[in-house]
Amino acid sequence: MKNQLRIIGGEWKRRVLPFASIDGLRPTPDRVRETLFNWLMWDIQNAQVLDLCSGSGALAFEALSRGAAKVVMIEPDATQARYLKDNIQVLKAQNCQLIISTAQQALKKLNDQFDVVFLDPPYSLDLWQELSILADPLIKENAYIYVEADRELSQIQLPVSWQKIKETKAGLVRAALYQKKI
Repeated sequence: MKNQLRIIGGEWKRRVLPFASIDGLRPTPDRVRETLFNWLMWDIQNAQVLDLCSGSGALAFEALSRGAAKVVMIEPDATQARYLKDNIQVLKAQNCQLIISTAQQALKKLNDQFDVVFLDPPYSLDLWQELSILADPLIKENAYIYVEADRELSQIQLPVSWQKIKETKAGLVRAALYQKKI
């Protein structure tokens, strides 16, 4: 049985993409993804997007499908990175950069500034605080940061400049949209 995700909106709506069967790899649920992209509807167009923990690529491919100017995907697992590379080629997504590395290593080398950031690390690794601190200098003022977790978001220490503006819950998934205010 192959793992698959379905793009739910935009240019590639209904396209199905495979991803590796890796412990802890779980695409953002469709319902949560739909809510997120409804929130970002007017802001994803032409946005510079950073997907810190790409995994299946669900959030990155959804952003590209909906008109993001560029997406930088970070994925440390070589097996899953091959799936992402193949999916980028299948979709002919030339405005997509894949970095095969841990998010911590990649963030130290990136110099871009981003309008939208996806922070959805493997839950068991508890990387929210570490990655938010490393990513913060790359996030433009008034940019949006999507955070997804398996716990109450108030338990996660995020930069004080990130102000929560929207929140949703689906089963065990807690998700919120923050905006960076300086």
